[in-house]
Amino acid sequence: MAAKATVFKATLQISDMERHYYQEHVLTLARHPSETDERMMVRLLAFALNAHERLEFGRGLSTEDEADLWQKDLTGAIEHWIDVGMPDERLVRKACGRSQQVTVYCYGGRIAEMWVEQNSAQFARQNNLRIINLLPNHTQALAALAQRNMTLHCLVQDGLVSFSDDSQSVELEPVQLYPVP
Repeated sequence: MAAKATVFKATLQISDMERHYYQEHVLTLARHPSETDERMMVRLLAFALNAHERLEFGRGLSTEDEADLWQKDLTGAIEHWIDVGMPDERLVRKACGRSQQVTVYCYGGRIAEMWVEQNSAQFARQNNLRIINLLPNHTQALAALAQRNMTLHCLVQDGLVSFSDDSQSVELEPVQLYPVP
């Protein structure tokens, strides 16, 4: 019998000073049995950084043709495709062809930089692609906030992100790897 996903509930209060977005979201996250707390929390961070009324989580790791998160317009066309990790270059290319905008959130530090360098020729053909890197010590600290029922606050200001619950806070500084700023 296959292991089932673990369900996490999150109340996420977002104050994004850069986009002037202030909203509370009540979210349900299904963590695939092979997914780590770190990856799940990076998905939650990606949600916070791109929050929109039509942004939703995809079906997860087991579904290759879906984004980790996506925003669709009212006709069902994909406006924003968001992936977490370092997906295969052909999947990134396919996502760029299906969506107006694609964002990939990597969390491997130097490994993510090498992944971008290795695929730079293919990525250069995509004019709707953005790749963001998160430092491993930041994402590991973010993973420590994971609980089955979470109430989190996210503040985005001056390029920095602060995630906190009632007892601890994590400061992150996303770095854009592609296109090179």
